[in-house]
Amino acid sequence: MKRILILDFGSQYTMLIARRVREQQVYCEIWPCTRPMADIVAWQPAGIILSGGPSSVTEAGSPRPPAEVFELGVPVLGICYGLQVMTAMLGGEVVASDTREYGKAHVHVDEASGVLGRWTADAEQLVWMSHGDRIASAAPGFSVLAKTHDGVVAAVSNPERRFYGLQFHPEVAHTPGGPSLIAAFVHDVCGCPNAWTMAAFVDEAVAAIQAQVGDEGRVLCGLSGGVDSSVAAALIHRAIGDRLTCVFVDNGLLRKDEAADVQRIFGEGMGLPLITVDAAERFLTGLAGVTDPERKRKIIGHTFIEVFDEAARDLPHTYSFLAQGTLYPDVIESVSFKGPSATIKSHHNVGGLPERMNMDLVEPLRELFKDEVRELGVTLGLPGYLVQRQPFPGPGLAVRILGDITAERCALVREADAIVREEIDAWPGHTALWQYFAVLLPVRSVGVMGDQRTYEHTCAVRAVTSVDGMTADWVDLPHDVLGRISTRIINEVRGFNRVVYDITSKPPGTIEWE
Repeated sequence: MKRILILDFGSQYTMLIARRVREQQVYCEIWPCTRPMADIVAWQPAGIILSGGPSSVTEAGSPRPPAEVFELGVPVLGICYGLQVMTAMLGGEVVASDTREYGKAHVHVDEASGVLGRWTADAEQLVWMSHGDRIASAAPGFSVLAKTHDGVVAAVSNPERRFYGLQFHPEVAHTPGGPSLIAAFVHDVCGCPNAWTMAAFVDEAVAAIQAQVGDEGRVLCGLSGGVDSSVAAALIHRAIGDRLTCVFVDNGLLRKDEAADVQRIFGEGMGLPLITVDAAERFLTGLAGVTDPERKRKIIGHTFIEVFDEAARDLPHTYSFLAQGTLYPDVIESVSFKGPSATIKSHHNVGGLPERMNMDLVEPLRELFKDEVRELGVTLGLPGYLVQRQPFPGPGLAVRILGDITAERCALVREADAIVREEIDAWPGHTALWQYFAVLLPVRSVGVMGDQRTYEHTCAVRAVTSVDGMTADWVDLPHDVLGRISTRIINEVRGFNRVVYDITSKPPGTIEWE
């Protein structure tokens, strides 16, 4: 299968590049720009994309890909910083701009060829710029395909070597014609067919699971009730049947009625072997007094593994494998590359198992984005109401309670969250939303209820739209919906006297608060 390799220079848009490539039904992976050339050669990419990044090629020590990338004989597309580093390494000139260009811009297409082959010559295109350097002179053998109104080089090409560069970002929604550029590169230039489908993935994944587990191996699956672990369980069950056992851990950090729902849906509805472990007190004890979000995630992850270790020892069979619903964004966000990418947050199900456990990880969704997982669920025949459930983080309410985690504070946010979901579910527009929930803030404020002074907690409400969780926009909920949410939380959840609405997009924020 032909595939595309993306070398990351630290751009927050790098995952979007991967999503746009996958949308063309072409498989791709993101690697740090410092990955050894031997690995790149062994992977045999059909083409390479150099991402954007925060650095300047005019600075000493700025990141570079291996020089041999340009001698590999495959097409290369440089985006923003990727264009600039390619230009500098191949003999062109990059200089600092007088002012940083950030936002929408119009470019004039002089020549519609190569990566611009699906655009129209002698036309203007709306694009998204984000750069502080510019191309003063293209590298030898390169010609300029497009410029901005003020003469900034926007696109270059060397058709003989199949090298292309874009100063703007085709991967973001603010560049409407961006998908056609990605399509032109992966299909027209690199010759990749539309081979990355979920039907094909099922066959490959089932074979991979069978090869990893063997003919007699048994798998424990950490079932949370969310989309990821549900699809992972269904996929593994297809591969090995009854040699899969699902273990549901009630960690005390679940939404209202979540434990009962999981047992009803999976035990009764899907017929998967299901064991429930009540470990709420254990998780809450471990989290007592911990306020740092990274420590919370680590504690939850370690406790989660310990509970599974003990559950495995109590079962009649020996289990050599532990399954998790790890997704590709989890892997990327959790790894601090040796290049310029920074760790955003760790994920409780990424990073391996303690050496004392005689179990290996089975992560069949590790290559997939969230929307691909939903599509996979449909392909596997899972019911629509399960596949379309809104995401719920692995650490649960712990990342929606800022500050101390206690049973009382969990109860507060659990009840508020149930109200938020109930009221938004009753609004016809809720089907277009990605996620909506309540957050308990570490803030108390003065209020008046029943002519009495109160000094109670603040609840934040969050509702966003997204395609895959990598970027998100806040939702302009109708005022009457917000009004009902606020009134009900304050009246029905004793402990809140103030409700606020979060109008932050991702980036710069994240969807969850921690």
